[in-house]
Amino acid sequence: MDFTDGYHGFSARCKGEPLTMRSLNKAPREWTKQDIIGFISDNGIRMLNFRYVGGDGRLKALNFVISDAAHLEQILSHGERVDGSSLFAFVEAGSSDLYVVPRFRTAFVDPFAALPTLCLLCSYYTKDGTPLESSPEYILRKAATAFTDVTGMTFQAMGELEYYVIGDCGGGAFPATDQKGYHESSPFAKFEDFRTEVMYLLANAGCMVKYGHSEVGNFTQGGKVYEQNEIEFLVTDVEDAANQLIIAKWIIRKLAALRGLDVTFAPKITTGKAGSGMHIHTCIMKDGMNAMVTGGKLNDTAKAAIAGYMRCAPSLTAFGNRNPVSYLRLVPHQEAPTTVCWGDRNRSVLVRVPLGWTAGVDMVACENPLEAPSHADGSQKQTVEFRCPDCSADVYLLLAGLAVAARSGFEMPDALEVARKTYVDVNIFRAEHKDRVAALDSLPASCWESAEMLDRQREVYERHGVFSPGIIDGLIRELKRFEDKDIRQALADSPDQMMALVRQHYHCG
Repeated sequence: MDFTDGYHGFSARCKGEPLTMRSLNKAPREWTKQDIIGFISDNGIRMLNFRYVGGDGRLKALNFVISDAAHLEQILSHGERVDGSSLFAFVEAGSSDLYVVPRFRTAFVDPFAALPTLCLLCSYYTKDGTPLESSPEYILRKAATAFTDVTGMTFQAMGELEYYVIGDCGGGAFPATDQKGYHESSPFAKFEDFRTEVMYLLANAGCMVKYGHSEVGNFTQGGKVYEQNEIEFLVTDVEDAANQLIIAKWIIRKLAALRGLDVTFAPKITTGKAGSGMHIHTCIMKDGMNAMVTGGKLNDTAKAAIAGYMRCAPSLTAFGNRNPVSYLRLVPHQEAPTTVCWGDRNRSVLVRVPLGWTAGVDMVACENPLEAPSHADGSQKQTVEFRCPDCSADVYLLLAGLAVAARSGFEMPDALEVARKTYVDVNIFRAEHKDRVAALDSLPASCWESAEMLDRQREVYERHGVFSPGIIDGLIRELKRFEDKDIRQALADSPDQMMALVRQHYHCG
């Protein structure tokens, strides 16, 4: 069977309603085993895939053919065994068996499979029937629970996924301006159709897509077009936010393979061109309302969380910037942060407070006189954006780390003072502000430094039993194994060595 037989293309799928889990007519968190069995029976599903993230951050697959009702019942009731030592470095071969147990709320129809196939994300469990303490998805769950236990509020998030698409020049008609691709449209943007097709597939897989657009980076090299794109999601429960990013990276890569394109999420792919990040927006909710805003302004709740980000920033890179190429992106004048500070609408800072519809003005009614002014509270959309991570991150551990850092802000007696001292309202990359910058902490410049900072700040992550000492030790070992302590100096005059390093980590995450 041809690999592409089961994928009929974007235009064909748009002609009729694709098969999705929406037919259950209930919220995913309400889906039960019987809902899954009923959907499989009613829609002729022939295969079932368990999917779970390994230590390399990639989505794995275990395939089942649905032979009969009893077999399906067994799969969904008990999960299955896997070799944990082949998935995680911290699992020893002598006691490597783990269970993978499906989370019914994550079900989605595989848009590429030759046979009708349903996918379920899974969690890891031990021989004792308890969650694997050091598995990434369970660490995130513990972090979210600890945040709520300490603050009485809930932690939400969403990601901005940046990536380069690489394909043939196509004759070079309507060339985009080098490094001026932000929100460019076709025909100057070459891969807009690919991006919108990805967005369509993501939405049908249950992901909450906000929007997509071309990004700053674009260039031609060796007869190929390199075009940077971004897909952004809607704010949701932090565990669901992680799932969305994991599924998105899989769908982008899979569709690229089918389209004869190349895709990379690498933080840097060449010198002098825009790098790719994975900015994370966070929001704190209480009783269904945004708890970070009062009267259209950022309040002390938001500032406490920001203080936590400021204090933990140097060690958060251990989760969000996990290979040496990450630190070739985190350099001045590249819209990537290098200094631990925050500010409003400021793209030179580590934590940015973006526009949040807090002015109390109905701009749509101003532009459309036939519209009656709305009194909806737009400030509910306010988020806080953490800007240093990239796709080398383990998504679950990164979001867990951010939940821990935000929680720690509420445990700091001097949180509001920390927030005050680290607030800046200037472009910190300008020379006239060098004295201001000198008073602020800097982000690590290598995996080695990041590991050192994680070791120094490990107590905050181990508090409340979120990260185990073993997983922290393992992360430190992994980061130090790169031996990149002086990487920027070592590669400063060696572009060939830099490109060799980029190629080594080209398909990270």
